[in-house]
Amino acid sequence: MNGRKVLERFPAGGPRGSWPAEEFAHARRLEGLPAEVVMDLSTDMFLVIVRSGETADAAA
Repeated sequence: MNGRKVLERFPAGGPRGSWPAEEFAHARRLEGLPAEVVMDLSTDMFLVIVRSGETADAAA
């Protein structure tokens, strides 16, 4: 996953599916980070990421 920073990982098999990842990403967006949720099929995890160059520091 070049050019991306993983902020947090959530198991895809969790009882709430992607909701915890989406909630975490939403909270980061409220802080000014352009966080998004992607699925890593090889690890069966939802990842909350920020693409390279899109951090709060770069936006300031």
